[in-house]
Amino acid sequence: MILLLGGTTEGRIAAEVIDGAGKPFFYSTKGNRQVVDSVHAIRLCGAMDEAMMAQFCTEKDIRLLVDAAHPFAVQLHQTVSRVSEQLNLPVIRLERKYPPRNPDFIWCEDYEDAVRRLKNSATHRLLALSGVNTLAPLKPYWSEHACWFRILNRKDSRLLAAEQGFPAERLLFYEEDEEGEVMDRLCPDAILTKESGDSGFFSQKTEAAKVRGIAVYVVKRPKLPENFQVVYGEYGLRKKIEVLLPDFFPLHCGYTTGTCATAAAKAALQAWISKEEQEECEICLPSGEPIRLPVYSTEQTPEVVCCSVRKESGDDPDITDGCLITASLRIRDRGDDTTHVTLKGGKGVGIVTLPGLGLEVGGPAINCTPRRMITEELVRLACRHSLHLEIEVTISVENGEELARRTFNPRLGIVNGISIIGTSGIVRPFSSEAFVASIRKEIQVAKAIGCTTLVVNSGAKSERFLKNYLEQQGADFPVQAFVHYGNFIGETLKIAEQEAFPEIILGIMLGKAIKLAEGALDTHSQKVLMNKDFVVRLAQESGCSSATLRKIEQITLARELWNVLPEQESAAFFDLVVSYCYKTCQPCLQKSHLTLLLINEEGRIRGNLSIMTH
Repeated sequence: MILLLGGTTEGRIAAEVIDGAGKPFFYSTKGNRQVVDSVHAIRLCGAMDEAMMAQFCTEKDIRLLVDAAHPFAVQLHQTVSRVSEQLNLPVIRLERKYPPRNPDFIWCEDYEDAVRRLKNSATHRLLALSGVNTLAPLKPYWSEHACWFRILNRKDSRLLAAEQGFPAERLLFYEEDEEGEVMDRLCPDAILTKESGDSGFFSQKTEAAKVRGIAVYVVKRPKLPENFQVVYGEYGLRKKIEVLLPDFFPLHCGYTTGTCATAAAKAALQAWISKEEQEECEICLPSGEPIRLPVYSTEQTPEVVCCSVRKESGDDPDITDGCLITASLRIRDRGDDTTHVTLKGGKGVGIVTLPGLGLEVGGPAINCTPRRMITEELVRLACRHSLHLEIEVTISVENGEELARRTFNPRLGIVNGISIIGTSGIVRPFSSEAFVASIRKEIQVAKAIGCTTLVVNSGAKSERFLKNYLEQQGADFPVQAFVHYGNFIGETLKIAEQEAFPEIILGIMLGKAIKLAEGALDTHSQKVLMNKDFVVRLAQESGCSSATLRKIEQITLARELWNVLPEQESAAFFDLVVSYCYKTCQPCLQKSHLTLLLINEEGRIRGNLSIMTH
């Protein structure tokens, strides 16, 4: 059993991640104002002291604590830490993201330090954006100077201000003007805020002051207890839970080859800079979430520095699981003020021999997202150390040539090795009964919170495109309405039908759409590949010219069709693809109404969102 604490944005993220296991857990918040959309959370309200929390954890057989509370909830952090030590329970801290500390701001160790600095400055008019609970520690300042506090317009907040004797006419409420408008009206000498991170709107507050030339005082976030295991996002939280409670999730996630290659490359540059062996490496996923991967080995010679990361695929049946991905770096100083990165493929990384993959023919099969991740991490690290480098990165994969023979790579024109791939940086298992069970749980959550429309899509990229499109159409669906089918289109539709969703929106990109149109309700590449003969038949049926048919014969991937088909022929062809997709899906649905939206690589969508006008 897991005990989650904290009614914050991070608390809601944690609840969503934990809820995905389909098992009950406890979610504790100080108050009852927070709305929690969860099927499996058992809600607790009210603060717990150390004795109460220890007794609760013992009685409920709590095996893991997750602290997602506000960074300034010092008393709660200390209580969790002491209970953790007393009962020998691990603690995961889901931490916020914090921007770098701006040296132009006045950074205060605590509120006493802030009062001292304010009194010693020329600050006579202060706008405090630090919350109603900071009225007491800041009273030595505001009792002697003109000060306004911006607080939530709640009865308990107003009563607390009154108890402290703060003038009611100098209270401002967040529901009213924006920060900039308030600053323009009050003309404060300075603002005071807490280092509350991105989800605490720290940057918005400080930026509004900075552009107006207003001094910014910031109270630093308190240090976390040393026994907290810190993660910074949903994947980091899930991976840490998988490590600490291996039996909690029915399926375990993994990392893409691109993520592993990025970690290996950055670790190698860190080794070159520090001249030390690396044990782990922190990188950012494409979403911006920082994660840490263990480094398997470090080797340095005068010419080359190499680091290896062992691929972890979780429960996905990936043939690269367990193999070593190595980055070898040759580094020299540049004569200018930039850092330049060149990527090469080494042993075990495939070579591109056909067009259509979005990669240079003759070059290494390293996809766009891993290229960007590697380059950004190396440039950022070099900049941090004020270095201007020419870096040649060679990625190699243990037994990559042999592994590639068991994939479809040769048919795609990739020879002599595997591809370095990954869009999200994370491998979510797509090919097991447990994954279908997790789809069912997500759909049940959507149903339980009252969703009547289910939006199913293959993954993060198509979901992002769909959300943008639906918002433009005036549709506002909660995040729980979006469910990833991965490759299990048929199973997902059947579950949605069983759960009696009246409306289903299915977003699909062209590669999967072609497979679905031919009748494949499971589109995993290990089971089905694009059938070019079928594509040609579709083109013939839709009236494409002989010149277009010849071009189709030369394609490698279905997504090339977006560029191959001339404008005057494309509408009929893609409409035919969609109609065949509907025919394939029809046996899965008896009562649910299906809207199918075809998504191209740039996020443009073809389809008629008729459900919005029902």
